[in-house]
Amino acid sequence: MCTNGINTGQLETMIEQIDDHIKLERRWTHNLAHSATDAGLATVGEKLHGAMSLLDEVRELLGQAKDAIEDDASAAPGVTVELV
Repeated sequence: MCTNGINTGQLETMIEQIDDHIKLERRWTHNLAHSATDAGLATVGEKLHGAMSLLDEVRELLGQAKDAIEDDASAAPGVTVELV
């Protein structure tokens, strides 16, 4: 479905792809944080855990953006085209 010149289905798919990428980066950050901490690099481990928290926030915001697509599309002024 297109709303005001944007394909909302593709938009949702692209947000999902970004989320998948961030999920992978978070997993790597988690592994590195534990490796650094286990190696005695406490400050590095702490910073990486902080980065993990920020990546969790990014994923939450992406989820909220994805959830808002339908609401925003239905409230948007202009022409809506739907493939039948």
